[in-house]
Amino acid sequence: MKYDVIVIGGGPGGYVAAIRASQRGLSTALIEKEAIGGVCLNWGCIPTKTLLKSAKVYTQTLHASTFGVILDKQSVQPDLATMIRRKNGVVRKLTSGVTHLLEKNGVTVILGTATALSPTTIQVGDTMLEATYFIVATGASVFLPPIDGLPEAMQQGMAVTAKEMLDVQTIPQHIVIVGGGVIGFEFATVYNALGAQVTVVEMLPDVLTGVDHDVKDAFLTNIQKDGVTVLVNTAVTTIKDGVTLKTGDDSRHVSCDRVLIATGMRPNVKELTAFGLAMKSSGIDTNAYMQTSVPHIYAVGDVTGEFMLAHVASKEGLVAVDHITNKAHPMDYTKIPSGVYTFPEMGMIGLTESQARERHTDIQTFSFPLSANGKALGEQERVGFVKLITTKDHVVIGVHILSPIATELITQSSLGMYFNMTAEDLVQAIHPHPTLSEMIHEAAHGIVEFPIHI
Repeated sequence: MKYDVIVIGGGPGGYVAAIRASQRGLSTALIEKEAIGGVCLNWGCIPTKTLLKSAKVYTQTLHASTFGVILDKQSVQPDLATMIRRKNGVVRKLTSGVTHLLEKNGVTVILGTATALSPTTIQVGDTMLEATYFIVATGASVFLPPIDGLPEAMQQGMAVTAKEMLDVQTIPQHIVIVGGGVIGFEFATVYNALGAQVTVVEMLPDVLTGVDHDVKDAFLTNIQKDGVTVLVNTAVTTIKDGVTLKTGDDSRHVSCDRVLIATGMRPNVKELTAFGLAMKSSGIDTNAYMQTSVPHIYAVGDVTGEFMLAHVASKEGLVAVDHITNKAHPMDYTKIPSGVYTFPEMGMIGLTESQARERHTDIQTFSFPLSANGKALGEQERVGFVKLITTKDHVVIGVHILSPIATELITQSSLGMYFNMTAEDLVQAIHPHPTLSEMIHEAAHGIVEFPIHI
């Protein structure tokens, strides 16, 4: 059987590309080996944020008296099993919704593993399929570091990846999280809020690479004040009855009842070698239109290793289909918004201050604190700020937010940076009061002249 387009992988890059291709009148098939929605919908973005919401509600309940709501704190207990059931319900609803969208848009969904036989042919089970164009959206899998005892600990269920951690039914007394990236700190936030002792271990000198240093420093100060231990330049060398940690020449044993492996992802390309695609160090190599070295084959999402974010994968899927259907516009990675769903959240877009100083001879920065914002005071929020980075001509080249709903607030900056906004533009735009978005307005005033409220 032959299609105009075959999309391999049903995550946010793949299913979006498949729907758009079918909407453009192309006969389209989507191959998925496990679950429609991919990692994001089933074991990543959606379920982790659902658990984070449960943890947030529990934390707010413990502090209800601050808001004049009197509760018996002895009766307030986290019920992780119920949280997991709620998470599963959210995932089921969303995945069934995506399946329905694929069906209504005329996409043929084929469950199974796609193996490339040639640049024009794949095999799924006993079925041979051909296509004029392929879009590879096979995602990435967890990288398991070479730690002594890790395979045995995973067999016993004591060590898990994020996928398994999402279905753990009991709150650990002490969880050691191996990896100081976004996934590690989001799980650290959940389990610290639910009362577990949490230790984050990173073998590199720094955590949350890519986050602006001011945001990172403020966040780390806050999460460590809340009781999370963060160790850098430290390796987990053994997992057995706990973990053995090595820092320089010093080794020590730490007792724990759960180990979460959050050490990053590696692209899924094993079954696709017959496509003959050129690779780079992080994944499949593509041009700005998501074309690979084989012109009729495109690659989007985590398998490229460019930005492992669901919204980037979706955009790349649209860029690929646009190129196939002669509506070409290139992918722009310079204005990608991203978020970290911790307490408080982090939202960011553009250059960090360090990157800006490397690329521009003269920049301006201004930070406006959450503690000076009326809406934040009313909501009993104190930790955070908005940091604006501009060129000497006040063109905004970076926005970094540590705040409640920072991942929502950053969207304003995403739209503005798309149109090359200046700090003057932000000053002239009226922001509603009282809102947290006023912090962005005030930071812009700080760049242009003087802030009003500090």
